[in-house]
Amino acid sequence: MQDLKTIREEALSAARQAPSSRALYEVKMQYLGRGGAVTALLKGMKDVPPEQRPAFGKQVNDLRAALEAAFEEAEKALSARELGEKLAKEQEDVTMPGRKRAVGTLHPVTRMKNQLIDIFAGMGFEIFEGPEIENQYYNFTALNTPEDHPARDMQDTFYLSEEFLLRTQTSAGQIRLMEKKKPPIKMLCPGRVFRSDDDATHSPMFHQMEGLVVDRGVTLCDLQGMLDEFARVMFSEHSKTRLRPSYFPFTEPSVEVDVSCAACGGKGCPLCKGTGWIEVLGAGMVNRRVLENCGIDPDVYTGFAFGMGVERIAMLKYGINNIKLFTENDVRFLEQFKD
Repeated sequence: MQDLKTIREEALSAARQAPSSRALYEVKMQYLGRGGAVTALLKGMKDVPPEQRPAFGKQVNDLRAALEAAFEEAEKALSARELGEKLAKEQEDVTMPGRKRAVGTLHPVTRMKNQLIDIFAGMGFEIFEGPEIENQYYNFTALNTPEDHPARDMQDTFYLSEEFLLRTQTSAGQIRLMEKKKPPIKMLCPGRVFRSDDDATHSPMFHQMEGLVVDRGVTLCDLQGMLDEFARVMFSEHSKTRLRPSYFPFTEPSVEVDVSCAACGGKGCPLCKGTGWIEVLGAGMVNRRVLENCGIDPDVYTGFAFGMGVERIAMLKYGINNIKLFTENDVRFLEQFKD
């Protein structure tokens, strides 16, 4: 009985003096755990005379109940104190000025791509995206590119194998669509393209947007009318276009398309090098052989195609003089394009 009294006093004193919840738990295990003092008393019941065991057992159980209640009360007090200390350390001064969070914006290339899609989608074009890894047939052969054409050289094209390459133009997507869908066709194919070229106005990887219209009675006049509308929406309501003869294997006749300089209104300035015109894209009437390669009768259907560099249009639109600025991820450059 003296042991019971001593254990009670020591346990209650230790519970009151525990500095933390962790220390209190260790004290609790010291008395009520499997190897604790109270548990040891119960295991020693066999040494108590039989006639005294009921009274001794009751005293031990009362001690256990008293200690459990004391430890629970001490644990509540310690938890409340520790929570208060934690909240005091984490307290925010609501009178201090708030932190300004920088808001991101779309990359200028993405912004320009979306603008172009909106313009041509408004004219009824559907969007088609082809694979970036192409074979020679879709990238060159089906587009009427001769075997000895310089574009097929390794110096100009990134080959992955003898047959497969990183596409040099999104025109390959036009072939894929014409094989699956018969006229009338009105499609726009945006995407990344890859060419072995690198200077202030060219990049090994850039974005292109090809357009294709195939139907009965399509003429070059339809092409220029559509491009006039594109120029007015993209640059200025007073913008005009002009077509200059050129050559592309997949179009005949082929043209280079110029837009009147929006900076000077066609009068001549440093941006347009005094000519009043700026070259923006290539276009032309779809070559008969290209239509035949896709199973479309060129005697019944005609079409026009055009292709433009998204970065080039963005450079003209925003006055950017180096294409590398688009890929340097300089925040000072990118934050200028916020709405």
